Amino acid sequence: MQTTHAPTLSATRPAMKPARPEFSSGPCAKHPGWKPENLANAVLGRSHRSKLGKARLQDAIARTRDVLEVPADYLIGIVPASDTGAMEMAMWSMLGARPVQALAFESFSKDWATDVVKQLKLADAEVLDAPYGRLPDLDKVNPDADLVFAWNGTTSGVRVPNADFISAGRTGITLCDATSACFAQALDWSKLDVVTFSWQKALGGEAAHGVLILSPRAVARLESYTPAWPMPKLFRMTKGGKVNKEIFEGATINTPSMLCVEDYIDALKWSASIGGLPALLARSDANLKVIADWVKKTSWVDFLAEDETTRSNTSVCLKVVDPKILALPADAQAAFAKKLASLLEKEGAALDIGGYRDAPPGLRIWCGATIDASDLEALTPWLDWAFTEVSGQLAA
Repeated sequence: MQTTHAPTLSATRPAMKPARPEFSSGPCAKHPGWKPENLANAVLGRSHRSKLGKARLQDAIARTRDVLEVPADYLIGIVPASDTGAMEMAMWSMLGARPVQALAFESFSKDWATDVVKQLKLADAEVLDAPYGRLPDLDKVNPDADLVFAWNGTTSGVRVPNADFISAGRTGITLCDATSACFAQALDWSKLDVVTFSWQKALGGEAAHGVLILSPRAVARLESYTPAWPMPKLFRMTKGGKVNKEIFEGATINTPSMLCVEDYIDALKWSASIGGLPALLARSDANLKVIADWVKKTSWVDFLAEDETTRSNTSVCLKVVDPKILALPADAQAAFAKKLASLLEKEGAALDIGGYRDAPPGLRIWCGATIDASDLEALTPWLDWAFTEVSGQLAA
């Protein structure tokens, strides 16, 4: 996708920096206008099981349903251990009833495939994999198998374009890690039975809490199937053969941080104030466009995601394609990418944009809804400047 007439890169430090240089892919930047005073209503020094504490948890659940437009008959619960905890609760509680397929195309989706094959040791399991930058062959998805997949690959910048590959007449259930997709990409709830995310990635909330959303089909699986393996307390979602509705009504399995819950409520209030889900999606798409427009006119960089239709608008992953850098050994290419990120952090122009440790060397820039497009516009000259500086060191 590179143009043949790349502009001459400037060796002059840009004069303007992003007003908010936090581009981490998790925890992500706070929403515009965030300040500690927004958390004044946090229930501190009280039990989360008190009437007041439970009311705040219920408020977080209700606002989640409203902003994400979750169907009324889906259950929403706040659970321990971030998105990882939510996904593993679902996998260890529901898988094993029928054949399983796992889509593996970046770090976290590969972790879920490892759980399926090596930890749960499910004999009738199939992993559909793909290298970083691509999706597996979605035509191979079996509607009669349970499906475990990530909607958006946080560490590869690749997402599924839609849910068309999931059959409306499926007999299996779908377990979707949507942690970098919620609040930025349109989820087809009719095709999703388990959806998980962490608000620290989605909306810049404080870490360690996960959200678990269950369809009626997922609830039916919980109530009709008992796994063969022991179930840790943190994973138990049933009582007496029925789903424990208290988990989805503000009674968490373990003690949550009510300060983190209040921070999430604040982010949800902001989301509603700017126009809800449509506005959040529009902001993320506009942010991706800033990066895409810059990439089109820049010869040294390209998206890691090869297909534009599967390109993430949140965890935007970039690779260095300059011939001089590609001619270097793999470890030198990785060192070059780290130097880019380190220089930008030293200058205060971009924080935490190094590629994920298991991903191909490059940069990863969060473009979700809490980021302002103006900050990305201010960032791109710094990216060009940093490339000039670091590549110049190679020639010296």
